[in-house]
Amino acid sequence: MEFIIDELKKLMAIDSPSGFTRRAAEYTMKRLTELGYSPEMTRKGCVLCCLGGEGTPVVFSAHLDTLGCMVASIKSNGRLKLTRIGGMNANNAECENARVYTRDGRVYEGCFQMNDPSIHVNGDYSTQKRDYDGMELVLDEKVFSAEDTKKLGIETGDYVCFDPRTTVTKSGYIKSRFLDDKLSVAILIGLAKQIKEESIKLSRKVYIYITVFEEVGHGCSSGIPSDAEEIISVDMGCVGAGLECKEHQVSICVKDSHGPYNYEVTSRLVELAKKHQLDYALDVYPFYGSDADAALDAGYDLRHGLIGSGVYASHGYERTHIDGVKNTLELVKAYIAEM
Repeated sequence: MEFIIDELKKLMAIDSPSGFTRRAAEYTMKRLTELGYSPEMTRKGCVLCCLGGEGTPVVFSAHLDTLGCMVASIKSNGRLKLTRIGGMNANNAECENARVYTRDGRVYEGCFQMNDPSIHVNGDYSTQKRDYDGMELVLDEKVFSAEDTKKLGIETGDYVCFDPRTTVTKSGYIKSRFLDDKLSVAILIGLAKQIKEESIKLSRKVYIYITVFEEVGHGCSSGIPSDAEEIISVDMGCVGAGLECKEHQVSICVKDSHGPYNYEVTSRLVELAKKHQLDYALDVYPFYGSDADAALDAGYDLRHGLIGSGVYASHGYERTHIDGVKNTLELVKAYIAEM
């Protein structure tokens, strides 16, 4: 668990909204290589790695890309109008610190605020709509016009990355933006470490596939090994009204907005969770799509499933618990060690 949390913190320190994931993917390649594997990077920028084993190949996918924004235009006051990448809601990012990455390698800091954000000046502060038309990125630079900002090298299309604010409490709670889905990437790297160091005997051939572009819908639409028979997305488990899952549990999703997951796969996951006395929950996710869905949408002939540590406040300032991480890791291990 200490290794997984340490990996999570390192991944969180690398900004990686969809389309801006190269550094995070290269870091993942490096870590898997250091553990003794031979990962490959696809042309799209995903990382594929075989962990060993023979027969009935299964792919465990998790995604490195996160939510974020991009500069849509430079305003006349020198501030930046943003456009979202993935499901980054403007009202959720109000007053969040952010970094702007220019194409020539410069990085500038700023804060995402509503237009005219002073309560002492704006009488409509409480009722003003928080959206990308009514909010702007205020640069921490002496800029007062579009020309001032352009002189910094900032252009339309530059990436804007929000501070994840990662913290782990003494009580075991893990709080951060973008636990979806860097937490699962850290879990799969931890799995790779355990397989090597503890000589875990695999009952089948196991791949991990660390994808990019999941948050915009096509992470697993290509690059899956031709011999794969199953794919299980290891992503965030939903916590919210009407759902059973809590942050300390592993969630097994039976249906999302794309439809039901494979009955045999979910039944096997439930069987193993019960056998190993794992704390789990079965849920239907009303507004959700996974890499496993993307793979089937792309035409891959696979049995598919979805599991993950329960995550509260998804696509916001998210929270999970180390017990949820443990339960998720143990369920993955059981799935690949037993037939």
